[in-house]
Parts: sequence; C-alpha cells; structure tokens
Amino acid sequence: MAPDSNLIHDRGTATIAPTKLAHIVLRTTDKRSLLDWYVTVLGGNVVFENAFIGFMTYDDEHHRVAVIEMPDLKKPEGLAPGLHHVAFTYGGLADLLATFARLKGNGIVPRYCINHGPTTSMYYEDPDGNRVELQIDNFATMDEANDWIRSPAFDENPIGVDFDPDDLLARFRAGEPEAELKKRPNIGPRGLTVR
Repeated sequence: MAPDSNLIHDRGTATIAPTKLAHIVLRTTDKRSLLDWYVTVLGGNVVFENAFIGFMTYDDEHHRVAVIEMPDLKKPEGLAPGLHHVAFTYGGLADLLATFARLKGNGIVPRYCINHGPTTSMYYEDPDGNRVELQIDNFATMDEANDWIRSPAFDENPIGVDFDPDDLLARFRAGEPEAELKKRPNIGPRGLTVR
C-alpha cells in the first residue's frame, strides 16, 4: 500500500470532523449590492470579482463569502425550507458594539437582538433577506457555555431574551461591567417562535 492509503486505512471508519467552516456562497440577482453589503458589515475586502462571481474575505482565508450572479432567480414566497441564518463571532462585547454603532451609522440596523445565554446576538438581513447573526460568546470557555446550555434556565427558555442594542451600547459606554451586560436575565419560559 502507498503511504497515503495506509493513513486512510488506519483511520478505519472513524468520524473525522472538519477543521473549520471555510465559507458561504450565496446566489443573487444583484451581486454588486450583496457583495458590497457583506464587505461593509464584516469589514472585509473583495479579493476577486468578475461578471459572474465575487469573493470577499475579512481575515487570512482566501474567501469567506462568495456571491454568484444569477439574473433569472425568483424569490421564494413565505417560509420555505433552507438555511435560516449564518453567524459570525466577534472577539468581545466592545467589538460587537463598535460594529453595531458603525453599521447603524451606515443605515444598517439589526432586525432583532437576543441574549441567548451562551451568546449575545444581533440579527441582520442582507439585501436579499438572508439572515446574518453577529455575536459574541458570553462565557470565557466552551465548557462554561456547554454547562449553561445543560442548565434548567436554558431548558425553560432555549431562545433567549430580547434586548435593545442602543441601550446595551449606552450601558457599556457608562462603564457597566461587561459580565453584567452579558448575563441573560431570567424571564421564565418563552415560546419557541422562530423569526
């Protein structure tokens, strides 16, 4: 057997998880406006574009979002099966709130905001109506977040608590401790309405 064959054989039928989520690809009738929106929201730059497709990134990955122009697409009516949203995590509350303020200055505001417990999340819609979550992790470690997800409080309310991002920003600027700002209030049970 060749060395590569041995490596595959040695792993047998074990499940191997990917090392990262690389990118998302969207199809649209207006590539330019969609690509511009993602560049603005994610603070990225276009790394390649032609008449058919554009690639953008915000880090050292060659592309994180690709947009394909398909002029004959029809928008689905009402709710349909498919992707609900994509999420991007920021390094901390200061970064998330600075991004909120910058986007608001550009006329881009969240559709809704929820403290889920494990995350503080702001949900936006791109020009085609795709939902994009900008979030932070509320716990210092994934073990702490996983413990919270297994808690009675999460079982009672797995959706979270709505919050006003302007209020959160004002409280942050006033010097309220970050730990308090990220702590999810207990409001009791909440219905499982999905937006």
